[in-house]
Amino acid sequence: MDLSLDQLAKSVGISKRMLVHYFGSRESLEEQAMTLLEDRLRAQFAPQKFPTGVSLESVLHALWDQSTNPSSKGVLLLIMDLSRRAWNGSARAKAFYEKQQHLWEELLLQYLPDPIAVRDILQSFQGAVLRYLITGDPEPGRRMMSRLHTKPKKAQRSHTKARATR
Repeated sequence: MDLSLDQLAKSVGISKRMLVHYFGSRESLEEQAMTLLEDRLRAQFAPQKFPTGVSLESVLHALWDQSTNPSSKGVLLLIMDLSRRAWNGSARAKAFYEKQQHLWEELLLQYLPDPIAVRDILQSFQGAVLRYLITGDPEPGRRMMSRLHTKPKKAQRSHTKARATR
């Protein structure tokens, strides 16, 4: 969050001491904010929000467009800060990250019932987000979203052929 606790407390009309008392720590405040933001974002991509039979490609493009919308930059930076803490050994940040990852997997499994392909898509998506944050160019990620939806079909065919030959 690019905001000091003093600024946040002032903007909501309470003291910094009360803010820390209520949330416990800056990290706890960020996690609660991220949970709320992630839940809201996932709700936008729930199957009932799309027409019946929507393609995985449409869902990925909608998610990409939402993620690269200028209004989402603060959220993306907060996610990257949380990821940095997990990389640096914060067990709490790692557990939070893994929980959010699992929730995204559950959501995407409703569009593509292949857990390995879903994890691959999330990994690719996260890499594209990192590149977007560094370069500011959303187009490489948008192109990748178009390619991602074709890989699971090929993988499913290969998996089906392998099962047929057994």
